Amino acid sequence: MEQSRTRAPGVPAAGRPTRLTTQGVTARAPAPRPRTARGEHTHSEPSAPRVVPQRHSVRDQILQALRAALFSGELAPGEVYSAPALAERFGVSPTPVREAMQVLVSEGCVETVPNRGFRVARHSPRDLAELTEIRALLEVPVVLALARTQPAERWEELRPYAEDTLQAAVCGDRGAYAETDRAFHRSLLELAGNQQLVALAEDVRRRVHLSSSRQAPTRRTTDLLAEAADHLALLDALSSQDLPAVERLVRDHT
Repeated sequence: MEQSRTRAPGVPAAGRPTRLTTQGVTARAPAPRPRTARGEHTHSEPSAPRVVPQRHSVRDQILQALRAALFSGELAPGEVYSAPALAERFGVSPTPVREAMQVLVSEGCVETVPNRGFRVARHSPRDLAELTEIRALLEVPVVLALARTQPAERWEELRPYAEDTLQAAVCGDRGAYAETDRAFHRSLLELAGNQQLVALAEDVRRRVHLSSSRQAPTRRTTDLLAEAADHLALLDALSSQDLPAVERLVRDHT
C-alpha cells in the first residue's frame, strides 16, 4: 500500500535535503491604511486596489517555481505537499499557494488530497504516448496549412526562438529548454490566428514535457541538442515548403 508523507520542500526528511528555491518569489507586506480624523467622511473616495493584483503576481511567481520543481523532480511523484507548509517555505500566505496548486491540478500535474494537500501525479509510458498523439493531432495539420500559405521570410522571424532553444540545450538546462521550446511552438502556432488552439496546444505540450521528464529523468545534453536542431530543420523545411519533411519533423518532435 502506498504511503505518502505530507511535507514541504525545504523541510527535509531524514537524510534527504531538498533544494526547492524561493528565488524570484517576493512577498510584500500590505501597505498601511492612512489614518482618518474623527468625523471625517471618506466613503465617497475611490478605494485603491489592494491585494488582488499583488496576490496574482505572487501566485504566478510561486506557480513558476513549482513547475520548475516538478520538472526537476524536487517535488517527487506520489508525495503529498500541504499548502500551509509550502506557504511557510515561500514566506507568503497559503492563499496564493493554493491558487497555484489548483492551476497545476487543472494541468494534471498534481491531485487534490482532501484535508491533506496535493499529491504529485505519476505519469506512465502510456500517458506520454497518448499525450504525444494528441499533440500531433493538434499541431501537424495546422503547421502543414501554414507551410502552404506563409512566405519564406515569415519563418526567418521565428529563427531567434529556435536559437534560444539551442542555447538552453547547450547549457544542459532542462527547465530553460522546456520554456524556450514552448515559446517556439507557441510563436509558430500563433500564425494560425486561433488563440484557443494555441492555449490548448501549449497545455498539452507542458504535460508532454512533464511526462517525458518522468520517463527519462536523466536526459543527456545530446538529447536536448538533437531536439533543438529539429527546430532549425523545421524552419528550413517550412521555408522551402518541403511538406513531407515538415510533417515528419512536427510528428516526431517531442
